[in-house]
Amino acid sequence: MKIFHINSYKQKVAILAVTALPLIGFVSSCKKDFLVAAPELTLPDQDAFANPTRILGQVNGLYVSLKSGSFLGGRYEIYNDIRAEEFTNRLSNNVTGYDVYGGTNNSTNTYIASFWSQGYLTINRVNLFLKGIETNSTVLTPALNANYIGEAKFIRALSYFSLIQIFAKPYVQNNGASRGLPLRLQPETSLANNALKSSTVAAVYAQILKDLDDAEAGLPDTYSASGAAETALLRTTRAHKNTAIALKTRVYLAMGNYAKVIEEGNKLVPQVAPFINTARTPQALQANVANVFAAPYTTSESIFSLPMADTNAPGTQNQLGYYYNSNVEYFLNQTGAGIYADAAWPATDARKSSLTGNVALSSTSTVRRVIKFSGTSPFIDYVPIIRYAEVLLNVAEAEALVTGGNLVRSRAILQAVRTRSDATYVFGVFATPADQVNAILKERRIELLAEGFRYNDLARKATPLPSFGIGAAVPVTDDRYTFAIPLAEINTNSEVNNF
Repeated sequence: MKIFHINSYKQKVAILAVTALPLIGFVSSCKKDFLVAAPELTLPDQDAFANPTRILGQVNGLYVSLKSGSFLGGRYEIYNDIRAEEFTNRLSNNVTGYDVYGGTNNSTNTYIASFWSQGYLTINRVNLFLKGIETNSTVLTPALNANYIGEAKFIRALSYFSLIQIFAKPYVQNNGASRGLPLRLQPETSLANNALKSSTVAAVYAQILKDLDDAEAGLPDTYSASGAAETALLRTTRAHKNTAIALKTRVYLAMGNYAKVIEEGNKLVPQVAPFINTARTPQALQANVANVFAAPYTTSESIFSLPMADTNAPGTQNQLGYYYNSNVEYFLNQTGAGIYADAAWPATDARKSSLTGNVALSSTSTVRRVIKFSGTSPFIDYVPIIRYAEVLLNVAEAEALVTGGNLVRSRAILQAVRTRSDATYVFGVFATPADQVNAILKERRIELLAEGFRYNDLARKATPLPSFGIGAAVPVTDDRYTFAIPLAEINTNSEVNNF
């Protein structure tokens, strides 16, 4: 079963119509009969849940909404990485994030507004779907109902988590007491409920975790199909239990709740090397890290990725390959501040030799770029959202920080991630647990480079943002540390900055 590549024209129309239901009120036509006749390409509510095929089409549509280039299909990852010290801007183009890089973006930035609106559009589509499937609960088997509800709640949790990282202060700054986001959990089909105060950061996190706990309970252990390739595709691009568990380790890490990181991580990560998970869906580091970023993008390390195709590419000014490899909007900062020049990342590491490369910008200028993502239009690399390498490093960090943590296990996990790419590198004995944590944080900068983690890894410790674009450290109390609520939202929701 294909998830996003549907060959039937009628199926495509049905899916697009269903996922566009919140927008029906904005459709217009020059023909008078359009004002009184039902649009031919939309489905009434009672038909949208009429049979399993249509319901599955809606589930697919939720993933399509999530993977929009203006949301998690590119912009989220780019915004998080270009704000710190790892990249140098080349073209001073606000369309591709130059104002974000330089810290001059404000509430009028239309691209950030698109990120916000696509996030909330995805959330509302989830809410509409949950209401619809509740009303039509007898169409599917109980197991399939639980499966689809779990997928929807996972998507909502991931959407809220992505939004709150960018638009609200870190949880650890004051245990989530600051202004968070409007927490919209009911389907909206009109403008009647636009005015809604923001919930606190803590309340949003609580909802994210509730959704993920519910998702884990309802999602299947794994997916199976007629062939190995199709099975791997399903296990990579649709949420299963391990997907929800893995995201929980990220959320708890952002909260500084290291005991819960370990509790959730232990469902996936064995106590001792080689740290290969066999529970539910197999997860393991790949022997060659480059394979993770090469077609078909469905290795057992890829817990959750957003698939792309030439018929639904995220757009050149959203795609990771365009920014870092093709147009080189951002190249690696090779000064002392960037991880590329750090002695902890030697040339013997395959992540440096095979996932970065030189490119000549002119006869006198050569820079180093990231080549994790292909530089070939239409830029249809899958976007990696959750990898097993991240989960391993989440657990390693938590073990090194929690009271009574297992420092031996933490170091062994750290070594496993490094050895995969550099068999010659051996971490020495760490003088203190703090030194071990610092080594893990550097490993994250290397392993997760250009995948959208840098800002979040700083924010979850309320660390000043070492902005290369601004040319100064930005403290967590500075307005520039988080993005302003878009003006378009303020204009329609006067309560958004209240909580």
